[in-house]
Amino acid sequence: MPSQLPLDLPHAASLARDDLIVSPSNRLAVEAVDAWPHWRHSVLVIVGPPGAGKTHLANVWAERAGARTAEAGALGAHLDEPGFRVVIDGLERLRLSETDLFGLVNAARLGTGSILATSRTPPAGMAFTLRDLRSRLCAATLAELGAPDDDLLTGVLVKLFADRQLDIASKSIRYLVERMERSLDSARRIVAAVDREALASKERISTRLLKRVLDRESEAVRHQTVVPARYPVATED
Repeated sequence: MPSQLPLDLPHAASLARDDLIVSPSNRLAVEAVDAWPHWRHSVLVIVGPPGAGKTHLANVWAERAGARTAEAGALGAHLDEPGFRVVIDGLERLRLSETDLFGLVNAARLGTGSILATSRTPPAGMAFTLRDLRSRLCAATLAELGAPDDDLLTGVLVKLFADRQLDIASKSIRYLVERMERSLDSARRIVAAVDREALASKERISTRLLKRVLDRESEAVRHQTVVPARYPVATED
């Protein structure tokens, strides 16, 4: 029987607090986010590799605090908001004015607002021109995320498959965890690919099907084109 051509319909992953899987690799960062508004420092910087879950944590805090997302050229506007709450998702990638960023961070430090920033690089390793800006960010609370561990990947995969109402055995989850790239972005791509493959082939989710998906994922990574750029292409962190 010919394969069915699956429609590539969008499937938005939930970034709510209830959907946040907590494991040793992200526990300290989750606790830091949950501690607001009783932060010891009014600026929190979450640092971790791509796909570690930084954007999810930023979204959780934004929902909890009613925070707004920082936009280039509009940082100064937040200074007029009493008790401002601002998310800067991708501190090292956004083209923000260092002067405006310093003003916002300094205002938060003086107690007039709160900032949660995410970054792939710790503030001490960023090439800021303003030394005072680096100093202020280095003094902020730092929460580091490691690459997702087995517990986190397992929980995320189970949740992603359940969201798509796909039945998958625990041994199949273990098969994926032992072989996949260790990132939450990879987990989302793989679950979506498994969904499409199962629909197209009309097969149940088996080791054979998962191996095909993982082989294609690996092949795609090997052949992807890398375009040099000063500012990396943004992905969900």
